[in-house]
Amino acid sequence: MILTISTTHQPATDLGFLLHKHPDRVQRFSESFGSATVFYPDSDEDRCTVALMLDVDPIALARSRGRRSPDFALAQYVNDRPYAATSLLAVALGRVFRTARTGRCDSRQALADSVIPLEIAVPVLPCRGGPDFARKIFSPLGWEVDADPIALDPAFPDWGDSKYIRLQLKGDVRLADAVNQLYVLLPAFDSSKHYWQDSTEVDKLLSAGGDWLASHPARDTIVSRYLARTGGLTGIARARLAELDGAPDEPADDLPVAPRSVPLNMRRHEAVLAEIDRLRPDSVIDLGCGSGRLLSKILRTNVSRVAGCDVSTRELARAAEHLHVENMTERQSARLNLFQAALTYVDERFAGYDVAVLMEVIEHLDIPRLGALEHVVFGVARPGAVLVTTPNVEYNARYEDLVGARHPDHRFEWSRAEFSAWADRVAADNGYRVDYRGIGDTDPALGSPTQMAVFTRD
Repeated sequence: MILTISTTHQPATDLGFLLHKHPDRVQRFSESFGSATVFYPDSDEDRCTVALMLDVDPIALARSRGRRSPDFALAQYVNDRPYAATSLLAVALGRVFRTARTGRCDSRQALADSVIPLEIAVPVLPCRGGPDFARKIFSPLGWEVDADPIALDPAFPDWGDSKYIRLQLKGDVRLADAVNQLYVLLPAFDSSKHYWQDSTEVDKLLSAGGDWLASHPARDTIVSRYLARTGGLTGIARARLAELDGAPDEPADDLPVAPRSVPLNMRRHEAVLAEIDRLRPDSVIDLGCGSGRLLSKILRTNVSRVAGCDVSTRELARAAEHLHVENMTERQSARLNLFQAALTYVDERFAGYDVAVLMEVIEHLDIPRLGALEHVVFGVARPGAVLVTTPNVEYNARYEDLVGARHPDHRFEWSRAEFSAWADRVAADNGYRVDYRGIGDTDPALGSPTQMAVFTRD
């Protein structure tokens, strides 16, 4: 298989910096299933094109199976495993352009953070669902999609089309986002994987999917196909994505999916980031940072010092992976601090920040433990501002299939009156002022699905 990425950004040869692959070189990378070659068919100031060519070796792929894989003797040389081409291409793409996927480019960081004109072409791509499926998954991401079916045999037009398409994408997209989208979406075209999948595959999906997958109108279909219809893993992935947008889980299928509104989780992020922008702090700490989704967005702002903590070491490991900590430069690493801590115990590492964020955190504590959190955050750490978000239980009536709390770990969910009574008392006891915001679509009677209190120190 071959895939090309082109740009007309001026100078176009900057594409080599962003991909960390020199335009004047042909580079070959060995894979367990063959080899991947990177070269530049075009490279000048006006237009630059990089090509990734994958040469699959079925014998090498068969011999690379794990020790615990079943031995099918000669069958492994003739079954369809070596021909899960999109899966193989996605793995090669992820490895060859590993650094580009992180969005890091020391010599052109401003460009790496910017959208640029891109054109992506895959001349032959297996696609179950045809051109309509390609448009269904790429158009919502801002791409102009040109997908043409390839005839089974041009000499016999009555035979109809093959399962392959010719795919071309055009759009103004950040290169790192484009590569990560391809990494996730290519395997979704034929629902096949060339390797055994476990729970780490869900982590890879959510890490590469970022925020665009959570808000994609066809996300359930993408998840199901990316995981090769592995029911258990698909259920886990869908549950974690549903948790992100605060909505009840939905069944996955390959039928057209109605467009969604912006997920609630993304609206929470936007609201918190808007307050951070308004406050213009030099330092921010995310208390209960989870997998680091909000941290990744704060790191894209002008905040000089960013920290995240969580009581779960597993969540911190996910955050480090999501933020690509191992690939950070020394300057980037010095700007970020991740550490494990419980918010109900005094910790000197909480102190010294202009803004602290408690996004969807307090409802995970037993109410008798809230006093300890109040003392730690508002009484001892005393940041200049504290942003607290929590569900509005009144709005739960809008979720028709919801039974009980929105999340099984929620120890309580407050009404607007209960939340404001708590926040007013905390502000008065600790020398803060407090204002309230609604996040999400507002119901005249029930309010917004998420409520936010903005504490500022007197």
